[in-house]
Amino acid sequence: MLRPLFFSLLLACAVSLSSSAVFLENGMPILWAQTAGQLTDLPSQNGILTPDPWNFLHRMSLYRLLIVATDPFMGSMGTNATDSPLWGLPLQFGWMLNSGRLADPTGATTCGLQTGDTMCVSTQSWWGCVTYFVSVLPFLSAVKQGFMGAGVQVQMQIPEGVQDYCTTYESCAASYPDAMSKWDAFFQGLKAAAESPLPENEKKDSLLGLFWVAEMASAHASATCNSRQSHYSSSEVSFQNSWLNSAEYVAAAHFQSNLQNSALFISPLPSRVLQVNDNAPNIADLSSEENHTLYVFSWMDSVNSLLGGTLVRMWRSAMCSVNTREKGRQMLEQLLLDPTFATQTFLSIITGMTSSC
Repeated sequence: MLRPLFFSLLLACAVSLSSSAVFLENGMPILWAQTAGQLTDLPSQNGILTPDPWNFLHRMSLYRLLIVATDPFMGSMGTNATDSPLWGLPLQFGWMLNSGRLADPTGATTCGLQTGDTMCVSTQSWWGCVTYFVSVLPFLSAVKQGFMGAGVQVQMQIPEGVQDYCTTYESCAASYPDAMSKWDAFFQGLKAAAESPLPENEKKDSLLGLFWVAEMASAHASATCNSRQSHYSSSEVSFQNSWLNSAEYVAAAHFQSNLQNSALFISPLPSRVLQVNDNAPNIADLSSEENHTLYVFSWMDSVNSLLGGTLVRMWRSAMCSVNTREKGRQMLEQLLLDPTFATQTFLSIITGMTSSC
């Protein structure tokens, strides 16, 4: 009986740690109550579902429907209704909205601005583009694998004149075959796990592995979004790159991106788009937690680049078992959330863990 209360207090504490953009509302992702609770709430034409992923509520609806459809297969993740690793996706999308990262960075339109359509997701936003690959692609894959029912057809809406986004399972599979095949494997794995005699902890670790393989495949496919980085300051681009790089670490550790864990990691992310003169950890209008997170992200990215990618490779090698992955998740939490945990300590521990494998 005490667990839900403790969970609520923990989330409240996480959100109050800094001045970060609000991404939780009554313990759920922002505007969750306004999203579609069932497929029939989505727009349709001639029997084909036609959600608009360039509308914030529509794209959030894809996440909600995906979570609802897969929850019966997520028993190995835990006993809470928010233990699915899919919960991290709508939380980070909400952070992007309220930190201004989904708005038109070119200034050519008022898409996503307070003076325009606040629910508009700009096709020119690098963030909106990258998250297309972890919203539309997994949703289309889940539909294909039968999680939404038999015979369901989906075609995403796309603004007139925009051509560089896939809109159906077939077009996404043709354009991004690796990413789609990895999402297919994850959803197939969910069904297989329900019939598997393996212990629950082994099922969990295996499913999280499949989930992060799919996430990383989507991240690699999103390289097509890179041209949009020209619309941002060098500081924001650096953060974008280090944010993507950080996924390598959480993926290898099989991070369980449920609502509780994701809230802790998203809370200290920067609450606004970075400007050219922003230099962490000395950005005056950002909190100490936001400054610390930006500094750590930058440090990890810089060290990895200086070592020619060795840091990421060392980390992957160290994450060689269920036990080391558990230790890895604890280390990431310390590094990002505890300013007293030195970066050099992190590096030395990785070296030791790698040798133990």
